[in-house]
Amino acid sequence: MDQARIRNFCIIAHIDHGKSTLADRLLQLSGAVDRREFRDQVLDDMDLERERGITIKASCVQLHHRAGDGQEYLLDLIDTPGHVDFAFEVAKSLQACEGTLLIVDATQGVEAQTVANYLLAKEHGLAIIPVINKIDLGHAQIDRVTREIRQLLQQPDIAISQVSAKEGRGVEEVLERVVREIPPPMGNPANPLAGLVFDSVYDDYKGVVVFVKVVEGTLRRGMGLTFLGSSKGHVVQEVGVLTPKPVPVEELCAGEVGYLTANIRDPRDVLAGETITETARPVATALPGFRRLKPMVFAGIYPANTQALGTLRSAMEKLLLNDAAFYFAPEQSDALGQGFRCGFLGLLHMEIVQERLEREFGVDLVLTTPSVAYQAKLTDGRIVEIDSPSKLPPVHTIAELLEPYVEAVMLAPATCLGILMDLVKQERGTHRSTEFLSETRVKIVVELPLSEIVVDFYDRLKSLTQGYGSFDYELTGYRAASLVRLDILINGRLCEPLSSIVAKDHAYEQGRALVERLRHLIPRQLFEVAIQAAVGNHVIARESVRPLAKHVTGKCYGGDITRKRKLWERQKEGKKRMKQFGQVEIPQEAFLAALRLSS
Repeated sequence: MDQARIRNFCIIAHIDHGKSTLADRLLQLSGAVDRREFRDQVLDDMDLERERGITIKASCVQLHHRAGDGQEYLLDLIDTPGHVDFAFEVAKSLQACEGTLLIVDATQGVEAQTVANYLLAKEHGLAIIPVINKIDLGHAQIDRVTREIRQLLQQPDIAISQVSAKEGRGVEEVLERVVREIPPPMGNPANPLAGLVFDSVYDDYKGVVVFVKVVEGTLRRGMGLTFLGSSKGHVVQEVGVLTPKPVPVEELCAGEVGYLTANIRDPRDVLAGETITETARPVATALPGFRRLKPMVFAGIYPANTQALGTLRSAMEKLLLNDAAFYFAPEQSDALGQGFRCGFLGLLHMEIVQERLEREFGVDLVLTTPSVAYQAKLTDGRIVEIDSPSKLPPVHTIAELLEPYVEAVMLAPATCLGILMDLVKQERGTHRSTEFLSETRVKIVVELPLSEIVVDFYDRLKSLTQGYGSFDYELTGYRAASLVRLDILINGRLCEPLSSIVAKDHAYEQGRALVERLRHLIPRQLFEVAIQAAVGNHVIARESVRPLAKHVTGKCYGGDITRKRKLWERQKEGKKRMKQFGQVEIPQEAFLAALRLSS
């Protein structure tokens, strides 16, 4: 198709503002999905997405739309996630587009991820079309939300489309604005091929399926292909587009978005952000990729069955294909054997990865307590990164410990200002600024240690604001902090998976709470189990799991007391031997207990 009639755009918004529902209506309006095959959340094809009601992976689909000028346009649409943990999916999608629809809920208004996504789109220089969704709701506040959007965009007279994605009202006008206001892609089909890899998945029959935007040149079936980053060559076996089903085509020209297969069997050969080019006519320089997001939360993932280690490694390599923000490296634990140290963008990201590994690849997993990555400045001047408590150097070699800090933006009702200030203070945060967006909405900017927000900060924020608060954050750097390693001892033996690095002032409260919870989670044995929390050589808290009791004197009746005493002493000696050599089985719930500790 003529490049002037191609439009590449994505949908961005805060979580639950109606991106996937609007995408459904756009697919229906353009006739991309047959009425008999239609279902809600068409582009959310993972079971996890449908169960949780959230978008986890960005999805691409090609639409055909006959506009008001009578011409047919080719529209490449990408639906993106809204949760902060999947911001990398949004960043990848924006790189493949020339414009975006910025969706705002008519009842909620501008929220934290709305601001973050807008700034990301602005940074990429995209055309932005603001849309107010859910106007059909009785408590919609269209005038207030209009003012908030215009204040955010700093354009007091910008046109804002009003739609009800649920009912389909106003959706056709949005498509017309996409055609009018989003520019066509640049690029010359006759130039040497340069394509940007923005995603990929693994297919058991075809190998790696690579999703690509052709920036320059033409991608054809049978063409020799080279990945500029790895310099590895392949022959293109299939080229196609998603409608949303994969449909093979002969070629993709400059400006088009589609997929290719080239019998690539090793998932490590394909990286998001790579540039592909024709082997016979390579381009000189790679396309600008996208900024890599550093993992912020780390946890150990081990197979419940040690024989499944190879299966787990293969599953992680395939998962890495379409989740470039995920990271893993081999790790050895005395308690759990061989496994992997994994990095995630947040706790939701960690939960999704765990569920995908268990569901899609059939591996039973054991996860350790999550932690963030700290830095240690050593006495010899070196700085080392610590993503696991076991990697903390000896105390006498550490000059200073540094922890990551974030700048967080909270948007909430003005009546919640006081309780949010208390929350920030509890989490060792510092207030930076307060701005009233309206009479009823306030924007608070604070600085917080990352370790204080990765677990339950968002849930507590939602609870304190009756669900109206929103939250977004960005890593700002590392700062010196008073930190200690909190160890958990089970019958005097160190249980490394339960160790953590905590603020010194909070060590006693967290140690006390953790051993109390473990007392209820570790099953009773035939001997007493001592659970201790320790900092260095100092035990700061202790609980005991009472042994299972056997009534050894039940068969005795009458007679001399010395016989009963003899049996009691023999039982006592037996329990002592059991305690010395017995193994305590720690259930998965115990490793996750630290997550559920209230601050």
